[in-house]
Amino acid sequence: MRRRASDPLRIRRYLQTHAVRKLQLGTGPNPLPGWLNTDVLPDFHSQHRDQIVFLDAAKPFPLDDMTFDYILSEHQIEHIAEMDARAMVKECFRISRPGGRIRIATPDFAAILGLYNEPLNELEQHYIDWVSARFLPHVRSGNPRCYVINEMFNAHKHRFIYDQETLSAILADAGFVEVVRWAPGESDDPILRGVEAHGKAIGDESVNRLETMVVEAIRPPSAADT
Repeated sequence: MRRRASDPLRIRRYLQTHAVRKLQLGTGPNPLPGWLNTDVLPDFHSQHRDQIVFLDAAKPFPLDDMTFDYILSEHQIEHIAEMDARAMVKECFRISRPGGRIRIATPDFAAILGLYNEPLNELEQHYIDWVSARFLPHVRSGNPRCYVINEMFNAHKHRFIYDQETLSAILADAGFVEVVRWAPGESDDPILRGVEAHGKAIGDESVNRLETMVVEAIRPPSAADT
């Protein structure tokens, strides 16, 4: 009840006080200064609850058309069904200003399946060992790569894991253009550099860089192009 009354006021206050408007979906433990930080479970990380407002990214956003310059989703889109993700990206397009940019970081289907190839490089072997130690200490036999790959697809409340082609197509279908892939933390836009915190959250940036795919796209600058 408190959020139902207070969050719309906080959203309105944010929009009134920020000329450059930046929306984060699925904030988790990473509220960013100067962003409207939202999450479907805004009270889960109690130390940040006053910095996050409720927003269910799988439902229509309570936000006006062409409102935001930047949208960030980090390790969030894989937690909703693929049909809901398509609807989410369309909502992101709707609320983006012409020339606005979206950035999505999510597990990389191709990198995870690549763990089954031979030979593994040093980073891939480290990833297998890290996931096995952290999430699969009970596994005593069988192929650890099989367990690690299944861990990505079946654990952590994941609903759909994307490859670059599929995620790019979803963005393009919504109307976004100029889809570009980046490494975590990297961008040609200084506002989007270093915004991710998944590597810090899991405690191993090399693991994050292997498993995470980042794509950016732009709403066409001219409203006539939409």
